Amino acid sequence: MAFSPLVALVLLLPLVTAGPCDIYASGGTPCVAAHSTTRALFSSFSGALYQISRGSDGATTNISPLSAGGVANSAVQDSFCAGTTCVITEIFDQTGRGNSLTHAPPGGAASGTDPGGFDTQAAADGAPVLVGGHKAYGVFISPGSGYRNDATNGIAVGDAAEGLYAVFDGTHFNDACCFDYGNAEVTNTDPANGHMEAIYFGSAGGTGTGSGPWIQADLENGLFSSASRTSSPGNPSINDRFVTAVVKGQPNNWAIRGGNAQSGSLSTFYNGVRPADGYNPMSKEGAIILGIGGDNSNGAQGTFYEGVMTSGFPSDATENSVQANIVAAGYATTSLVTGPAVTVGSTVSFKATTACCTDRFIAHTGTTVNTQVVNSASTNALKLSASWNVVAGLGNSGCVSFESRDTPGSYIRHSGFELFVNANDGSAIFATDATYCPRAALNSAGTNALQSFSYPTHYFRHFNAILYAASNGGPSDFDATASFNDDVSWVVGAAFA
Repeated sequence: MAFSPLVALVLLLPLVTAGPCDIYASGGTPCVAAHSTTRALFSSFSGALYQISRGSDGATTNISPLSAGGVANSAVQDSFCAGTTCVITEIFDQTGRGNSLTHAPPGGAASGTDPGGFDTQAAADGAPVLVGGHKAYGVFISPGSGYRNDATNGIAVGDAAEGLYAVFDGTHFNDACCFDYGNAEVTNTDPANGHMEAIYFGSAGGTGTGSGPWIQADLENGLFSSASRTSSPGNPSINDRFVTAVVKGQPNNWAIRGGNAQSGSLSTFYNGVRPADGYNPMSKEGAIILGIGGDNSNGAQGTFYEGVMTSGFPSDATENSVQANIVAAGYATTSLVTGPAVTVGSTVSFKATTACCTDRFIAHTGTTVNTQVVNSASTNALKLSASWNVVAGLGNSGCVSFESRDTPGSYIRHSGFELFVNANDGSAIFATDATYCPRAALNSAGTNALQSFSYPTHYFRHFNAILYAASNGGPSDFDATASFNDDVSWVVGAAFA
């Protein structure tokens, strides 16, 4: 059978797969904000997904998809950030409405630690992931981090209808307020009930079954799973590695839906009337938040990969098609270790590489982690103090934790961003704060830098002989940019004892 040249050309072209926002548009509820650091959410989108800034010189660059409608070109980020640190400075709105997100300003509840009280920005490499087999990066929100836009275009206000979805890491959460994505106050304060409509994910609120985390709606002054503030048997704990979370609202009606972002369909956890006492009608204001509450409550943690806000109340059928698209995108995990492996089961030492201090190793005096001069003539007690067991990460087995050789059951952990050797108390916060992800050293003399799992902008750093979990240019003296790359780079070698 013969084909015309035009037909033959068409047969050679790849099929264009509709993105989530194409699906919403076809359902009559178009996206008015679309954010993702992992992929394009329109089939035709080829612009910038997000912007990063590097610590070495403050330069910025934009990360775009590999092709229109495709996955983020992570190789550009990896090249740009090689030998330094990078943070995410802006998450661009893919709709063309300018509803992009930058780091959040101070609010009624909290101020951040950046200049002017702004929240901190997420590490650009804090949440590596695979999408369709290609490496990309999500947005890893630590307590104190957050993004916002108070001057938006087209976002629902008052009692207007809207829909929201987001893809989160179902294993990264806490019970603090508030890991949200969605509609919030333009004043960064809490004026009254009903001034927000955002997706919340975490274990605060307690309105679902089990111990959480739950998908809930943050409607201001309440995290809701139903029209009641009491426990809702229809809202289960959901901790799949990748979670699709949906909240949508219209006059005196709203719904929560959710599911596994890697497989299966969405379930409806609630669909009914609004809560009483100021939530009907709603008084939405139209700001957009990510990782914080409406008044900048910024004690929460979580990981965001993609999300949108729509004009109008999407049908379940439209959302089901979006879920199928998310599943087809192929989210999967990848290694958190980007440098030479630090092998679980080994015993190691950490030699400083800063010119002043190459005879010094990480050791401890009591609970204080410090650097000390250690050599073959040192006492056995000092040698043992400077030796560490490598174990699987207490907070994430993809990384590692370091157990003291002379104090079994005690581990290096950060508290107030200073490093201590403390006994494992079995808490979730201890486990995450004692977990570190090896990456390549930031100078040519070392083998590794040790990145905090719970605060990926922070690394093991010696400063005046004391060890800290330091950021590159943060607010504390130990965050100073001078000699940062050398101070966080270590030669990981054999243990002394």
